[in-house]
Amino acid sequence: MPDIWTVLLAVAIILLFVVPFAQQQVTRARRLRAIRDIEAERQTRVIALIHRQERVAFLGIPFYRYIDINDSEEVLRAIRLTPPEMPIDFIVHTPGGLVLSSEQIAMALWRHKGKVTVFVPHYAMSGGTLLCLAADEVMMDENAVLGPVDPRIGDYPAASILRVPRLKPPEEIEDETFILVDIAAKAQSQMREFVVSLLRDRMETDRAERLARLLVEGTWTHDYPITFEEARDLGLPVISGMPAEIYRLMDLFPQAMPRRPSVAYVPIPYREEEKKG
Repeated sequence: MPDIWTVLLAVAIILLFVVPFAQQQVTRARRLRAIRDIEAERQTRVIALIHRQERVAFLGIPFYRYIDINDSEEVLRAIRLTPPEMPIDFIVHTPGGLVLSSEQIAMALWRHKGKVTVFVPHYAMSGGTLLCLAADEVMMDENAVLGPVDPRIGDYPAASILRVPRLKPPEEIEDETFILVDIAAKAQSQMREFVVSLLRDRMETDRAERLARLLVEGTWTHDYPITFEEARDLGLPVISGMPAEIYRLMDLFPQAMPRRPSVAYVPIPYREEEKKG
C-alpha cells in the first residue's frame, strides 16, 4: 500500500496538468460566448486575431505570438464559412508577423463582398496595419495606433539597406550586401504594389500610390506609432471609438502575468460624481 506522501505527490502531479487545462477550456468557452454575443448584437461574423505574450501551461515558459501561417489558415477558413454578403467584424491586436500570412489574410478580407470592419482596441502594427488597409472601415480606440508596413530583410529595414550604395563607393561594398540590396528593392516594390492594390478601390490611384510610398519606403522607423489622427489625415477610413463588448472580449485574452506586476489600479470604472466627492 502506497504511503501518504506518494499519494500526495501523485495528486499534485495530476493537478499540475489538469487545473491549467481546465482553466484554458473554461476561458475558451467564455471567449466563444462573448464572440457569439457580439455577433448576435451586430449581425456579423466576428473573427479575433489577438496576440499576447503567453506562457506554456506546464513549464510557464513565455513565448511571443505574431501573425503566422496557422493564423492565415484559420482566418481564411473562417471567411470561407461566412456567407459572401455577411459583414465581418475583425478584431486585431498584434505586433505584426509574416508578410505572406498577412497578405493572405488582407486579400481574403479585401475580396469579401460584405462590409469588413476592423477593430483596433490597442495596436495593429506592421502586418496588422496591412489588414486595416483591406477594410471598409477601421474602428480605433482614441489611443490605439497603427504602424508602417515597410518590409525587413532579416534584422534590417529594406529602406536602410537600399541607402548603402548611396553612402559608399561600389568597391567598398561586399558582394553579400549587393545581394541584400537587390532583395530589398524587390521586397519594397512588391509591398508598395500590394498596398496600392488594396487602396485603389477606396481612393484615387495617385493618392493610393503616395500613401503606399509613405508607409512602405522607410519614412519612419518600423515601430513608429501612427495615431488615429494621423491615420485619418492620411485618408484611411478610421472612426474613433470602441464598443464596450470589444473591451470585454479583450479581457478574456489576458497578458501572461509576470512574477511582479508592473501596473496596479482598482479595476472598476469611476463616475464623474465619485471623483468630485
